[in-house]
Amino acid sequence: MKKSIHDLGDIKGKRALVRVDVNVPMDENKNVTDDTRIRAILPTLQFLKDKGAKIILMAHLGRPKGEWKTEFSLEPVAKYMSKLLGEDVLFVKSPVGKGADKELEALKDGQVALLENIRFYKEEEAKDDDMTFAQELAKLGDFYVNDAFGAAHRKHTSTAKVAHILKPAVSGLLMEKELRCLSQALDNPVRPFTAVVGGAKVSSKIGVLENLIDKVDNLIIGGGMAYTFVKANGGKIGNSICEDDQMDVAKAIEKKAADKGVKIVMATDVLATDDFSGNGTNKIVDVKNIPDGFEGVDAGPETQKAFAEVLKNSKTILMNGPVGAFENPAFANGTKAVLQAIVDATKNGAVSVIGGGDSVSAAKQFFKAEDFTHVSTGGGASLEFIEGKVLPGVAALDDK
Repeated sequence: MKKSIHDLGDIKGKRALVRVDVNVPMDENKNVTDDTRIRAILPTLQFLKDKGAKIILMAHLGRPKGEWKTEFSLEPVAKYMSKLLGEDVLFVKSPVGKGADKELEALKDGQVALLENIRFYKEEEAKDDDMTFAQELAKLGDFYVNDAFGAAHRKHTSTAKVAHILKPAVSGLLMEKELRCLSQALDNPVRPFTAVVGGAKVSSKIGVLENLIDKVDNLIIGGGMAYTFVKANGGKIGNSICEDDQMDVAKAIEKKAADKGVKIVMATDVLATDDFSGNGTNKIVDVKNIPDGFEGVDAGPETQKAFAEVLKNSKTILMNGPVGAFENPAFANGTKAVLQAIVDATKNGAVSVIGGGDSVSAAKQFFKAEDFTHVSTGGGASLEFIEGKVLPGVAALDDK
């Protein structure tokens, strides 16, 4: 276990250097269109404010690749945060090491400041072990907090290197919750434990599947990656997405599951289309007999029922990836049905964790975050965590 801000002593008047993830979408007028990530860090900010700390936030926006580009400025985010907090957030325009410290001198106890986009510095994403930039950042704070789970899989200066210099280095409340919910699901689940793994490619989910087979009772495999399994078992998949070079991997995963007594649940019927835009002929077909010229794009009604039945009887559920091309409303029913079953199971006391970018988008599109036990804020980070990989931004924090 890692230390969190709960483990800090008296921090009144001390400067908290906090890495957050406020990489939010904006429209052409620089208005924030989805503030989920900003709202997710508010408990940490409130905790530090209540304790009288001076709060200095580091964050990134987009991929400016080490160049100062106005379209990637965090100034609109600072303005938005000011509205949410009901007080001015000081936006620090001066670069670190060239005036940022002077701007921060005016910071009062309990006040929040936001530094300009940390990815404007090429040193932020540098792969080398040079700690010069980390030392410059460390000078701004008296202790370090990482509340950016969404960037915890990056070995960047603000997410990992600075934590080796600035001590204590602890997690914020969001980071703490992410680690607790994901760890509890993976390492200490109430059984039966079911994982739903979807998405387009087997190749991007091999690590996830391998790691989960050691932990789950049921594995629901859906989405485009399922067709590689179907073809590997001699099925006809028409024009469906398939990775021929992963068919041996699919067979190996099935064998490992059988050896471990893990039940793999896959589609029996699918919605197939001859036009991915949804405007062509769409029909329900047997998953092992998809006609030429058609591709599978969603779980069929029988499959939806089978998936829901397994989920209804589960006590821990982890979802990573949708079971169809849900971005198109014509192909969204399967993913919606799976999420509905997870919501119902949660109401009946199951622990449900939604991890990974597309699953989170779908969960938020069709339901509310409160309908699930936990909806992760990190796509790549949650994926790597579920794979069992060490996240550099977590590893760098102090142990309890």
